Amino acid sequence: MTKHTRSRAFTLIELLVVIAIIALLVGILLPTLAGARLSARITVCGSKLQQIGVATSQYLIDHRDALPQVLIDTGGPAPTPVGSLFAGKKGQLPFLGINEFGAERRPLNRYLIDAAPQPDSEPGVVEVPFFESPLDRGAENTGLPVPGLDSTDSMYDFIGASYTLNDHAPDDDPSRDAVPTLVPPAGGRMPRILDASRTILIGTHTLYNFDDGPDRGQRWFDESRGSPTVRGNALLADFHVELRVTVTPDLAEPVPGLTFLPEPGWAERLDTLGRFSP
Repeated sequence: MTKHTRSRAFTLIELLVVIAIIALLVGILLPTLAGARLSARITVCGSKLQQIGVATSQYLIDHRDALPQVLIDTGGPAPTPVGSLFAGKKGQLPFLGINEFGAERRPLNRYLIDAAPQPDSEPGVVEVPFFESPLDRGAENTGLPVPGLDSTDSMYDFIGASYTLNDHAPDDDPSRDAVPTLVPPAGGRMPRILDASRTILIGTHTLYNFDDGPDRGQRWFDESRGSPTVRGNALLADFHVELRVTVTPDLAEPVPGLTFLPEPGWAERLDTLGRFSP
């Protein structure tokens, strides 16, 4: 005579215990996975900066040590360089040429893009992914008291690139850039750099988080936007990349260990027009 056995079903208590264990494991693993994702984005961002560095080194050779720059008529006696236009796509900001100069006319692009992009005069925006960082989370405060322009979720969309050129040192004056650095006020060649291994060339916008005074809330390197720490990735003038550098509101040393200035005492040797006095 054949015996039939019945499979034992889980009780409600056992199911709840299993669910609780799974929830506990998920809670343990999620921070680890989030940290791994963030580390991967930081590495990819650094790799993009390395590629940008290769392109910039070739640009400097071709242009006699002048960084990629675009001169814009800002109403002064002469056109002035706008560092944000060094590379990338058309942005959303409706002045300084940000929403007019795109993939065609931003000078570093041609060193990374194989085919010539469509003219900037044509409608639409040509994407330039070389200059979009996977870390880019925009800015809670852009410094512009204009609805719709006072914050952004993406500096790549807002300015045209997630990265910015070291054309001035951070300061607390929102009306002007008091200390020009690697791009002269009238455009042209870089000044002599004393220590290329410490001097910032190009970096994530977070390096300027405290420029002009306010905290711009650019916590790209932390899952929590309320984090007190601001960090950035930086391409140095010797073309090596530093990851996760700390950014502080101390304008005397905004990025400890690194510098925006070509040499010590640079700011003191500029005249009232921002020209360097030997």
